[in-house]
Amino acid sequence: MPVRVSVVIRTRNRPDFVQRALDDVAAQKFTDLEVVLVNDGDGGEHLRDIAARSGVNTVRVVDTVEPRGRCRAANLGIRESRGEYVVLHDDDDRWHPEFLSRTVERLDADTGCAGVMTSTAIVLEERDGSAWREIDRVPFWSGMERVSLTELLEINRAVPISFLYRRSVHDAVGWYDESLDAVEDWDFYLRVLPRFPIGFISGPPLAYWVHRPGATQSEANSTLGLQHEHVRDDLTVRDRELTSWVEQNGTGLPLYLAHLQRQTVERLSEQMRTIVRDEVRRIVAEELEARSPLGRRWRRMKRRLIRGGADS
Repeated sequence: MPVRVSVVIRTRNRPDFVQRALDDVAAQKFTDLEVVLVNDGDGGEHLRDIAARSGVNTVRVVDTVEPRGRCRAANLGIRESRGEYVVLHDDDDRWHPEFLSRTVERLDADTGCAGVMTSTAIVLEERDGSAWREIDRVPFWSGMERVSLTELLEINRAVPISFLYRRSVHDAVGWYDESLDAVEDWDFYLRVLPRFPIGFISGPPLAYWVHRPGATQSEANSTLGLQHEHVRDDLTVRDRELTSWVEQNGTGLPLYLAHLQRQTVERLSEQMRTIVRDEVRRIVAEELEARSPLGRRWRRMKRRLIRGGADS
């Protein structure tokens, strides 16, 4: 039976986080949904037990033949989904209870949008015995009011937990790039935005991107645990798009922009060197004045003048 929203949870050997993610979905005020739980590791039967005990009415566990990575797990879950709208809920992230109700309402009203994103908070956790305890919460891109292609070209300003979108978008722009180990969400947004607008719900955060500084291996947040892959795949995406541009338009504009960037960096570096040099000279001059006999006499004279002015 069709549902409005498919929540795709991809996980690998993290049953405790899966339990928390399912509890998070069960706490949503919006209920016309299904969960597609993609098991990209061992323990499929254990996950089915967790799913059966959850408060979510419909949870389907899909096992990969072998561990296939984040992007393939996402694509598999979406292909197995039945919802009009889809969202990737990574197993360790969280939502405000009104996330789905607010985003579905906005997407229903704005039929021209591919999807809708929300303000997001970074939640910092640390281990407290057998559980994880929240220790701080800070905005992710504070003041963000829109989803802009111009800004996304610079750096990714969104995370999957904050993005509900139409499943049909994949028919137009393709699937998550399975050659990437990271930044697959950013690459997907860069393919969506030139063709379809993405709405944005500002204000208090409705999505919570969870970080666990210092955690390692399976407990690490994907961004922190895959830092090398993020740097590598960021460059991969940029090189691929630049290559496509050069093949169609030649190297003229990229060469000019690269030269302009180098000139700008050199000018800024020279300005910084001048500022630092002038500040060092000022400090040295003040220190020499403080140590010289003439400087000491001048300071005594200033003190007498100040006292005299005060007494007059």
